[in-house]
Amino acid sequence: MKRTLSLTVEENIYQEVKNTIPVGEVSPLVNNLLKEYLKKQREQKLIIAYQRIAKNKKLQSELALWDSISGDGLNDK
Repeated sequence: MKRTLSLTVEENIYQEVKNTIPVGEVSPLVNNLLKEYLKKQREQKLIIAYQRIAKNKKLQSELALWDSISGDGLNDK
């Protein structure tokens, strides 16, 4: 499904887009630029979350404990 989005740009940008990008190609270009921007934003949020988890000493010690006991009591056979 596609939706219409109204954008406001500076006059000089508008003129340059109008003179540079063929009719019918502006929407796909803007769509792709927004996809890429949103992907980078999600990646940045993940990086921040992973860094926060890595700095959490209590969580790290709990994870280490779970790693040491996982599989405890299971036969190797």
